Amino acid sequence: MGFSCGIVGLPNVGKSTLFNALTTSHVPAENFPFCTKEKNVGIVTVPDPRLQQLAPFAPKAKIVPTTMEFVDIAGLVKGASQGEGLGNQFLGHVAEVEAILHLVRCFEQGDIIHIYGCVDPIRDIEIIETELILRDLDILQKWLTKNEKAAKTESGKRFKESVGLAAKFLETLNQGIPMRKVPLSEEEKIIAGELRLGTITSKPLFYTANVTETDLKNSSKIVQNLEKWCRDQSAPLIKISSKIEAELSELPPQEREGFMKELDISISGLDQVIKTGYEFLGLVTFLTFGDKEIRAWTISKGTYAAQAAGKIHSDFERGFIAAETVSFDDFIACGGERRAREQGKIRLEGRNYLVKDGDIITFRFSV
Repeated sequence: MGFSCGIVGLPNVGKSTLFNALTTSHVPAENFPFCTKEKNVGIVTVPDPRLQQLAPFAPKAKIVPTTMEFVDIAGLVKGASQGEGLGNQFLGHVAEVEAILHLVRCFEQGDIIHIYGCVDPIRDIEIIETELILRDLDILQKWLTKNEKAAKTESGKRFKESVGLAAKFLETLNQGIPMRKVPLSEEEKIIAGELRLGTITSKPLFYTANVTETDLKNSSKIVQNLEKWCRDQSAPLIKISSKIEAELSELPPQEREGFMKELDISISGLDQVIKTGYEFLGLVTFLTFGDKEIRAWTISKGTYAAQAAGKIHSDFERGFIAAETVSFDDFIACGGERRAREQGKIRLEGRNYLVKDGDIITFRFSV
């Protein structure tokens, strides 16, 4: 699995409620700040209707969907980067995930206190963003202090390029701009990956507005202001009601479908969250098909066939020979593997073939 998305936000915005609904867990969701003191981790199935479409071709096969990991991270507050509210510990948890879901409170509810007294999602976003930037500034300043002198004497071009890129990031952060907004060349992207600084604002981030049932269809003024702000920032925003999603997660599938129809919801907020997280991480799914198992596997876009084989087992990558590959659409159109092979739709691909979303692959290997 290995791909994780952290849920961040201020205290009392509904993170634990959302996490419970996502993972059908039962983490305490109480009405006081810092209810969550440790990170909570849950595994979520990624919806993929293709698996069910393949099932009739192998009726006895076990269906194994791919998954994502969601991490419920305790509420951050102003001053978190200086240790407020156990901020250093919580920010360390954010540094460990690969993408960030920033949950923003957009609902008024008197019995659920707001840590800053009133609901103002844009202010709340700016508080969290500032703390994440301050954390990254500290990381980069320490890294540069340690490495700038060495860069003057070090003969390696790569090392000097790394120091130069870190300095570029630092300058951007000092302007209050997160690292993810820095345009990078392909070479700089490679160097940034090699740096492994443990920075936070370089991670993909999307916003999720925790709204009332009414706001799901007709946004209130508070939600409209947030929607405009996100458009101006070219930032993705999902509207979700953690309360409704928590109720949906407790229902059997048939009742859930009926409840969604009553609420005029075509796709659950949770499915939107999973789909957006998947897209934002730049992930694709390849499939393996057999009489005993039909399975989905998560990889990053741009993964080569040999690397994808290693996702199943290290021996597959080490002894890689070829990848028998057919697209999902061709497999279905041909009516299964045998006819796909007869019609020449199954290709033999080498180790440097870039795996595409929906590829059905059988790996040939020898060890």
